[in-house]
Amino acid sequence: MRDLALSQLRSGKSLTGEGGVFAPIIKEFLESALSAEMESHLDEKERSTGNKRNGKGSKTLKTSSGEISIETPQDRHSNFEPQIVKKRETILADNIAPQIIGLYGRGMSLRDISVHIEEIYDVEVSAATLSEITDRVIPQVKEWQNRPLDEVYPIVWLDAMHYKVRDGGKVVSRAVYNILAINKEGRKELIGMYISESEGANFWLSVLTDLKNRGVNDVLIACTDNLKGFSEAILSIFPETEIQKCVIHQIRNSLKYVASKDQKPFMKDLKKVYQSPTKSQAETELINLEEIWGKKYPIVIRSWNENWDELTTYFDYDTHIRKLIYTTNAVEGFHRQVRKVTKTKGAFPTDMALLKLIYLATENISKKWTQPLQNWGLTIQQLCIKFGDRIKLEL
Repeated sequence: MRDLALSQLRSGKSLTGEGGVFAPIIKEFLESALSAEMESHLDEKERSTGNKRNGKGSKTLKTSSGEISIETPQDRHSNFEPQIVKKRETILADNIAPQIIGLYGRGMSLRDISVHIEEIYDVEVSAATLSEITDRVIPQVKEWQNRPLDEVYPIVWLDAMHYKVRDGGKVVSRAVYNILAINKEGRKELIGMYISESEGANFWLSVLTDLKNRGVNDVLIACTDNLKGFSEAILSIFPETEIQKCVIHQIRNSLKYVASKDQKPFMKDLKKVYQSPTKSQAETELINLEEIWGKKYPIVIRSWNENWDELTTYFDYDTHIRKLIYTTNAVEGFHRQVRKVTKTKGAFPTDMALLKLIYLATENISKKWTQPLQNWGLTIQQLCIKFGDRIKLEL
């Protein structure tokens, strides 16, 4: 085989692709490895049962060097389980499969991946085979979803994304619940990803319970949208957590009930509230806002008053911490990155297909989360002073 490969190389044949120089080398290596695996399988114990070699079969493998036909050893009892080329495996995983999974994780459709692989490697791969390959990440998804977590997270952001999934012949909505955290080292980490039929406080309660079961004993600051019952759900699991409701969500919800002709002057007065340097001044500006707009928009002003304590938690912190927690922009920014990958999809065929793609997208996004946040050294010191024994640093 090596002589054949050498003669092919000298004749100017391609290294890869159908009939390429590497094909006979890979064929020889695989057949030798399979033969060695069979020898190891037919040990003294196995032979004592009457098992022995029983001829050879054949199979065609798709590899980065084109299609290769190899001979596979067989045993009389048919209990030989080769590892280098597993039974029913038609694609050599170490060559093409990781590239297929990588392309899928960047949002390419199965059809586009098939065309790409054929153009590069001169190998045809069906949509069914591609789906089977991408399904190999499912055990990783489940293991990742159930991995142990840190005992304490200084800051977490909680929010949901919404997608369409086929279910029983119908297209239905699904909410994907994500919990983005900052760990004690100041690095971002997606600590939870869950799927449900809709977003609601009851399901968030089960999400938070799962975090607790995976090892989280405390969350210092939780940043959320203004979903009804959300704060109660958090405090029922982590009773000492400080809640910061997203100020931007509150503003958006307020403007829905303000006439378009009033929105500009209303926002000018509202900015004086949430951009105040202190909570005391913010309270004064809220009173002024109510005097100006309270009669015309009582529901809007009442909403600010009722949510005031959880809208103003950020005033207890220095400027660089305020910027981190006063909105859910951090997790919404993560969602925007995920949507760049998922935007080419219509309705997902299953819930797992949805989770699988978001997981792969997260794997790529999180490669940039290697450095602590800016000013994290100062931030964590201030949090340690404020929260005392609830968070400890190892120096």
